Amino acid sequence: MSPGLVGLIGILALFALLALRIPVAFAMFVVGLAGVSVLSSPANAFNLLASETFTLASSAELIVVPLFILMGNVATASGMSRRLYDAAYAIIGSIRGGLASATIVGCGGFAALCGSSVASALTMGRVSLAEMERFNYDPRLSTGAVAAGGTLGILIPPSTGFVVYAILTQQSIGRLFLAGVLPGIMLLLLFILLITALSILRPSYGPSGPHRSLREKSAALLGAVPIIGIVLLTIGGIYVGFFSPVEAAAVGAGLVTLFSVVARQLTMKSFYHAVRDSITTTATVMLILISAHLLNPFLALSRIPHEVATLLTGLDIGPTGILALILLCYLVLGLFLEGFAMLVLTMPIFFPIVVGLGFDPIWFGVLVVLTLEMGLISPPVGVNVFIVKSVAPNIPLRDIFAGVMPFWFVMLIAVILLVLFPQIALFLPNTMIG
Repeated sequence: MSPGLVGLIGILALFALLALRIPVAFAMFVVGLAGVSVLSSPANAFNLLASETFTLASSAELIVVPLFILMGNVATASGMSRRLYDAAYAIIGSIRGGLASATIVGCGGFAALCGSSVASALTMGRVSLAEMERFNYDPRLSTGAVAAGGTLGILIPPSTGFVVYAILTQQSIGRLFLAGVLPGIMLLLLFILLITALSILRPSYGPSGPHRSLREKSAALLGAVPIIGIVLLTIGGIYVGFFSPVEAAAVGAGLVTLFSVVARQLTMKSFYHAVRDSITTTATVMLILISAHLLNPFLALSRIPHEVATLLTGLDIGPTGILALILLCYLVLGLFLEGFAMLVLTMPIFFPIVVGLGFDPIWFGVLVVLTLEMGLISPPVGVNVFIVKSVAPNIPLRDIFAGVMPFWFVMLIAVILLVLFPQIALFLPNTMIG
């Protein structure tokens, strides 16, 4: 049996396992181990498993994952995430569509704490959907804003998506974090612009919220100052070269925990749950990475990445056309696969092609993460849509999907802008100090 045929059978088996709802890490592990055993030898497969597991487990760069996740979980347990939303709510909630826009701002702020889209959608859904329902927001707008705003969690740094991409492609985590800042802000502003336009065109979609006095706005903003300061310190410290990403994660997690304890907003029970959830999430990410490092050699032995690269580069459509085809593949895969699964499955195939065409790998990483975001709200597997459904069980699933589609098209516009103007992503990494 030829290596290519073995590789094709392995890929089909992987998709079959995923269709059966086998967890991504275990599906990749089984296919990778079996594939390397067939194309090389069982001894080599188990040696590879041992070496890759040890290498990943001892990687200092991966410490950012549990630390930033802990930072977000403690912020949620202590109520800091609620105060972020309250500040945005007080300042812009009184304008038309303001509560939905405040949700987007709250999601962006929380994204800068935890780096998780699911956590952002879940947390902001719990604190904002009831308020928007109270002021008679159209359920399609309110749920769409929460689901789409949650996707900012893997674009605005710190981002677990960027960390996984960096590990898989041997790129700088710090440069990727910086590259996500301006695109994240751009997407956040595009979301707010969309909400404002929808609320003006259809006044019943997003009525005005309650007016707040200057004193109330100041008090709400003052309550969010500690967490805003911590976010600026950690991300700003990376920018000026004062912190490495690992050090920034440690400082951020330590300061959030210290402030919560001093302010008496964190109990031992809530801290225990925050630590437990952080360990669970970190273990999941590590299992996916270990499985990916076992699957990638199998794909390399099968020569499928080489054959796909030869096929794409042989097309007479130029580098931009090939990039468009790659991004289209991500959009199609996003209809069926979870984001991390897409990332680890496609990087061995697409990354060498992109680098060979002369595209900047940091810029490509931002494009990939942005298209992964689109998959989070794409039917029928949009994870964030089902997260919102769990928070708002009385709203039909079709209404939530209808609500996120305008945001999906706005994200497509953001992808096009990034392709046309790469400096949106590359300006900060190329001008970073230190």
